[in-house]
Amino acid sequence: MHYIQHLSKDKKFQPLLQGEPIELKKRKVVYMSLIGSIMSQQLSTKVAQVIHKRFMDLYGGKVPTPEQIINTPVETLRSIGLSNAKAGYVHNVARFSAEQGMEKKKLDKMSNEEVIAYLTQIKGVGKWTTEMILMFTLGREDVFAIDDWGVQSAMIKIYKLKTDDKKKLRERLLKISSKWSPYRTYACMHLWAWKDNPPAVE
Repeated sequence: MHYIQHLSKDKKFQPLLQGEPIELKKRKVVYMSLIGSIMSQQLSTKVAQVIHKRFMDLYGGKVPTPEQIINTPVETLRSIGLSNAKAGYVHNVARFSAEQGMEKKKLDKMSNEEVIAYLTQIKGVGKWTTEMILMFTLGREDVFAIDDWGVQSAMIKIYKLKTDDKKKLRERLLKISSKWSPYRTYACMHLWAWKDNPPAVE
């Protein structure tokens, strides 16, 4: 794979590149990925999968349209195990998709920064969630999820970084990751695999 050679230049990162190379997948229905990501936050993968299945069952197992989701009462969304806040956020995503548009074609024309600025307008969608969409749905190769706990803790161990000064730590993380560009998404994925805690993203 094209990225392995580039990331191998970082000698400390090299051991993480053993095993199967990673391939990025692209998904067409962006609003569903975003909803899946919101639903799975702060939940174990297992619980997230159960809730996701219940959600799909509300629509007979078919992918619902944004309009169908908007028309699903909050009480119904809560009955499948979503908190009040998450049920509201799911509605927000569906509404934004219906009104502003969230087609893959539209987002593909935007830079990473533009996608983040566009999607974080939605209440309940933060920068981390949008970075996961860039990686796992849009298949962007050069995204560095600096605020992800798994990425941070793996890098702290591998590069023996001091954690007492948060600002300095952030600068070091950015400096190390800049060497991985333009393949920082793959680097994050190998860091998650090394720590064995990939994010639960549909």
